[in-house]
Amino acid sequence: MSENKNSETLTAQDVTGASIMLEEVTKTYPGQKKSAVGGLTLEIPAGSIVMFVGPSGCGKTTTLKMINRLIEPTSGKIVINGEDVTGMNGDELRRRIGYVIQAGGLFPHMTVATNIAMVPKMLGWSKEKIAARVDELLELVSLDPDLYRDRFPKELSGGQQQRVGVARALAADPPVLLMDEPFGAVDPITRQRLQDELLNIQSEVQKTIVCVTHDFDEAVKLGDWIAIFNEGAQLEQYDSPERILANPASEFVENFIGSGAGLKQLTLTRVNEVDLEEAITTTPGKRASDVLSQVQGAGRKYAVVLDSRGRPLRRLDRRQLSRAEIIDGTYDQNLPVVGEQATLNDALDTMLVASSESALVTGRRDVLLGTITVQTVMEAIAAANSAQDGDHSAPVGLNSGAINVVDIEGEAAKPDGEPV
Repeated sequence: MSENKNSETLTAQDVTGASIMLEEVTKTYPGQKKSAVGGLTLEIPAGSIVMFVGPSGCGKTTTLKMINRLIEPTSGKIVINGEDVTGMNGDELRRRIGYVIQAGGLFPHMTVATNIAMVPKMLGWSKEKIAARVDELLELVSLDPDLYRDRFPKELSGGQQQRVGVARALAADPPVLLMDEPFGAVDPITRQRLQDELLNIQSEVQKTIVCVTHDFDEAVKLGDWIAIFNEGAQLEQYDSPERILANPASEFVENFIGSGAGLKQLTLTRVNEVDLEEAITTTPGKRASDVLSQVQGAGRKYAVVLDSRGRPLRRLDRRQLSRAEIIDGTYDQNLPVVGEQATLNDALDTMLVASSESALVTGRRDVLLGTITVQTVMEAIAAANSAQDGDHSAPVGLNSGAINVVDIEGEAAKPDGEPV
């Protein structure tokens, strides 16, 4: 089994997710001669992120929705933590599984707090417990509870709505989180930040996450395991991102990955895997001359201004420090910042956009960890390219059911596909 990229130092006790096993699961829609999902057997390890990718209509969304039985399987079993949930009451099952869709799927007439509190309220939690949980989750997704709990969805950006959607899915502390194209409706920069935020959240909660995406780069960045589907949810390959990129199992997989497989290897190394440079930091209210002396004494180019919670507000270079008297708390929206779970490609992109030779690195709750430089990234890329990938076993993944149905005249039925 591939080592979980989000839990390298965690023990089994840290994992709160549940194992999932699909056993010969089939879905055939009435009137269709071909199954949307044909005899799929798939093991999803507890505490891992598994990405479903493949062309439109291949059955990946149908497979995802059968896990919480928004779509009922025609045959087969779905086992979660050893329990066959195929015959369980569907509403009860869905209250035990978080579900995230594009734009968060928030109810527009409800406040952020009310949206997040929906499932805990249905489960009979007390008002005090619900209020505490709402604030805890807003903190987890890096939204200040005092600022956001009473806002309505229309008062939020697309990225903020998506964060609230994740918070709502986690409200009742479910072991499983299903995500259907969760970041497909936001711009590329926000998408990168949301991906980093999901990895930060996963490092804390260690749920079992199953995510559908059309973006193979996103699958490589987020996934501990990637399932590549062909029509009828036929598994072409189910393995770690490293193994898929290094050894595509078929021509279909090679074509799906595309010609940039070598460059995609660079997304396998994360910022938290390289050595960071310690930053010179200060806080609003300090004398600029004192900070300048510290910067000059350390041979650095700038100081980072932090808020009261250790989050970066701006960078001040030597010239700016020499012109100021007191450090203020102005926030720079163009500050080059990447999360510790970001890839080296993300870090390079951030630096290029900012025309900077370095970027600030933040960890949980956006706290500053240090600085990454272009030189550090280039050295890490060289090291990654020369490293040999280890031999890890993969979870079980196969198809046992026949999906091509031959009609009475002996001709293969045309694929009808699956709506996504």
